[in-house]
Amino acid sequence: MIVDPDERRRVADLIDLHEGRLGVPLLDGEGIRRLLAETRRIAVIGASPDPFRPSNGVIRDLLVLGYEIVPVNPAAESVEGLTCYPDLATAVAATGKVDIVDVFRRAEACPPHAREAVAAGARCLWLQLGIASRAAGEIAAAGGLEVIMDRCLAVEARRL
Repeated sequence: MIVDPDERRRVADLIDLHEGRLGVPLLDGEGIRRLLAETRRIAVIGASPDPFRPSNGVIRDLLVLGYEIVPVNPAAESVEGLTCYPDLATAVAATGKVDIVDVFRRAEACPPHAREAVAAGARCLWLQLGIASRAAGEIAAAGGLEVIMDRCLAVEARRL
């Protein structure tokens, strides 16, 4: 059996995350509740206009909960009636600072987005359910961002 090295890294990072060996300080519990209570604007990287994609469902849920959403996807013009931006820098220039950068991308694509989040002055890098990236977490933490991995932002926000 041939295993893709990226897939091997993704699985290893998820296992390390759940066994406490990832080596990146992660926000959880009360910290997540505090973050979400203080959050106003969320950039969603990998936002999809397809209503059957998880990112689209999360965007709809977060809009209902009252968050301002900034979709980011170079291949989309709009998502749920919102202007979609090609990258985070363009989104922030057009809409203002974001509190959370929520990433719906494969783990190996996350480190550049962590750098973008740091450069944009975001407060938190949030990797969605099923995504863990040691490299992205290290970049974000070194840049002063709070880090959350392998959690669904909409599920956590509904708990408030």
